[in-house]
Amino acid sequence: MRPYKYMKLALIGATASLLVGSVSAATLAAAPIRGARSTGPAPKKPSPVKKASPAVSPTPDNPTANLTKAALEALASSVRELSNPKALESAFHAYYAFKAANPDEVRKPLLYFVDYGLSNTTARGYVFDMSSLKVVEGPFTVAAGSGSGRGAVPTRFSNASGSKSTSLGLYVTGSTYGFRGHSGGRPYSSIGLRLNGRSKGYNDGAFARGVVAHGAPYVTANRAGRSQGCPAMEPARANRLLPKLANGSVVFLFGSDRGWMANDQWINAS
Repeated sequence: MRPYKYMKLALIGATASLLVGSVSAATLAAAPIRGARSTGPAPKKPSPVKKASPAVSPTPDNPTANLTKAALEALASSVRELSNPKALESAFHAYYAFKAANPDEVRKPLLYFVDYGLSNTTARGYVFDMSSLKVVEGPFTVAAGSGSGRGAVPTRFSNASGSKSTSLGLYVTGSTYGFRGHSGGRPYSSIGLRLNGRSKGYNDGAFARGVVAHGAPYVTANRAGRSQGCPAMEPARANRLLPKLANGSVVFLFGSDRGWMANDQWINAS
């Protein structure tokens, strides 16, 4: 190869190197450097959108409702049958509402509940421990008053003296005593438990009427006869259970009576 051709090729290569170097330097100068701080003003962030305040303040927790819900969750599955979806809820709500208003009267955590919307051949009585939320006893048969109708399910309820009817609502237990009654023309004796009706207008005449809890021979494991308005049970059960209920437990008698359900002060207490 001639010398001038070598020189020509060398000159072309040098020129190409200079051009490539210039382009690379310009590209590097324009590229951002990672980690480097910007010297210009920082872009403004959008202002946070403020949430609108609620129009109504949240309602504070309702202790009675919360306790009722907890009791239902713990005990409803243990109750074999109910005449009304509100029967057990009404009993628990009334219990906690009364206890909150009268803490000194509820000295024991026991609740004797009877669902008189069920027939007299259905076990419709229970005793609950409202502290441990467990069933103490039940279900078992319970008598209704002879004045509450001749059918298997009581349909009439009264607070009137001489009515011989069951009185619905909430009671507080008093002391036990020696009860004496008659069944089929024959006298019998049993333990009795005094009841103080606390549902005004519905059972507050119970004590004066002599409505008590007691054992009775006309109540068996399969069928309950009719009382004078007393929530009577089997004699052996009464001997075992009523002393436990005495002096400060709660009794709640439920029945299919819309007027009572709508107006009983403890069922409807907030």
